[in-house]
Amino acid sequence: MNNPNMLSNQKPPLGGGLERFPESPLSPASFKKGQPRWCPGCGDHFFLASLHKAMAELGVPPYEIAVISGIGCSSRLPYYMSTYAMQTIHGRAAAIATGAKIVNPKLTIWQISGDGDGLAIGGNHFIHANRRNIDINMILLNNRIYGLTKGQYSPTSPRGFVSKSSPYGTVEDPFRPAELAFGARGHFFARAVASDSKGTIEILKAAYHHKGASVCEILQNCMIFNNGAYDPIYTKDGRKKNAIYVEHGKPLVFGENNEYGLMQEGFGLKVVKIGENGITIDDILVHDAHCQDSTLQLKLAMMDGTNGFPVALGVIRDVPAPTYNDAVNEQIEEVKQKKSYHTFAELLETNDIWEVK
Repeated sequence: MNNPNMLSNQKPPLGGGLERFPESPLSPASFKKGQPRWCPGCGDHFFLASLHKAMAELGVPPYEIAVISGIGCSSRLPYYMSTYAMQTIHGRAAAIATGAKIVNPKLTIWQISGDGDGLAIGGNHFIHANRRNIDINMILLNNRIYGLTKGQYSPTSPRGFVSKSSPYGTVEDPFRPAELAFGARGHFFARAVASDSKGTIEILKAAYHHKGASVCEILQNCMIFNNGAYDPIYTKDGRKKNAIYVEHGKPLVFGENNEYGLMQEGFGLKVVKIGENGITIDDILVHDAHCQDSTLQLKLAMMDGTNGFPVALGVIRDVPAPTYNDAVNEQIEEVKQKKSYHTFAELLETNDIWEVK
């Protein structure tokens, strides 16, 4: 932990180390710390820079933020944050983040996990944090590989993937993070490509403004063990051809000149070309990120760039719902009002008391 005052409701005292920027305008430099120790070209570098910029734009001072991670390459990120920060144990970032948020609801919590840390040993915590709707921002840095332990396949590696632990190809189907989040009754899911700073910053800001559990899946390459995992959408030109930026209230169009769109076909979606067969922009589906029914949102999230469908980027689902941390604290206050004691000393006095002389 970077500072022992992490769970305090009070602003750190002068000289405490995190009060360097409380009154000055915040900039990305306000949140930077140390020299990142990731391989050159790693998607973690891209994401860290975007997180610094997003935090500066949000304007929340460093002493009101906690960045909590598990174990893995991406989980080194708290060391590079000039905020309260804590690297915990493998797969337990969501559990620690939950505790921190309940103890101090005023903290803004950013939880950082990789696809292995977050969905393998930490998979149970991931689904229950979504189900409970804890007010934390869960970042899933997905490179489809175990990088820190040198190249084993992960829960998101595709079937047939050749790695050090699957030299003849995996014989398993992967988890799809969106499917897990939606299945756990998650209320916020967004996706960005690490190399797309603007897109990443936008979903991070949206996650912050969402009250409840938010999941941001960040697609990134591992330069050493899985380079090229997202090549079709890793460049700006590639995203024009192979991705669709979804925005609430806007038509679902894509292509280099927005010449393609998505229409509903039965219970699914289909790709159409605007201007052909009498199809106009008015026929194209309009994205509704706030719809309680997640059917179409999940269809969007599950598009993977095959069969002519693009990869969906942006805020796919953003629906309000009661949060676990608010409910817990409200329940505590409600129970306290009904009790005749409010401190430990008062509790002792509710029983028979004898004075020994």
